[in-house]
Amino acid sequence: MNPWRPWTIPNAVTLMRLLGIPLFLFLLLNRADYFWALCVLVIAGATDWVDGFLARKLNQVSRLGVLLDPMVDRLYIAATLIGLAWANLIPWWLVFLIALRDIALLALIPSLRKLGISALPVTYIGKAATFALLWGFPLILLGGLDSTTATVLSAAGWGFALWGTYLYWWSGVRYFAQTRTLFELLNSKG
Repeated sequence: MNPWRPWTIPNAVTLMRLLGIPLFLFLLLNRADYFWALCVLVIAGATDWVDGFLARKLNQVSRLGVLLDPMVDRLYIAATLIGLAWANLIPWWLVFLIALRDIALLALIPSLRKLGISALPVTYIGKAATFALLWGFPLILLGGLDSTTATVLSAAGWGFALWGTYLYWWSGVRYFAQTRTLFELLNSKG
C-alpha cells in the first residue's frame, strides 16, 4: 500500500460516491422522487464494490482509500437512514439503533491510538452488513412507490435491513473484541 498516492482511480470513484449523498437527499426529500433517489443508492452500492476491486486490480490501494471508503459507507448509511426516516419510510428507532453502534465504536478511538492504530481493518462481517444495508434501504425506498411489486420488494428490503443491522452490531462487537485482544497481546509482551 502506498500511503502517499491519494490521487488514484479507486479514490476518484469513492469521491464520486461521496458527491452522490447530497444528490440522494435532494431527490428524496425535496422532490420526493423515489425512483431517481433509488438510482443514486443503487449506483452508490455498486461503486462501493467497484472502488475496492479497482484498488486491488490496479494495485492502487492507498491509505486515503482505506480510510475514505468505509467513511463514505457510513455517511451513505447515515444519510439514507435519516432521509428514509424523514420521509416516513422507516421508523426513527432503526436510525437510533444503527447510530448507537457507531457511537459506541467511537469509544475505541483512544484505545486504538494507544496501540498506534488509526483504524481496525474492515471485516467480512462488516462488509456483509454494509452490503445488506445498502441494498435493504433501496428496496424499502421502493415501498414508497405505489404498486404491488414495490410492496413485495419493500418486504425483502426489511429483511435485508434487519439482517444488516444485526451484522452491523455483530461486527461492532467483534471490533471491541479485537481491540481487547490487541491490548492483551501488548500487555503479555510488556
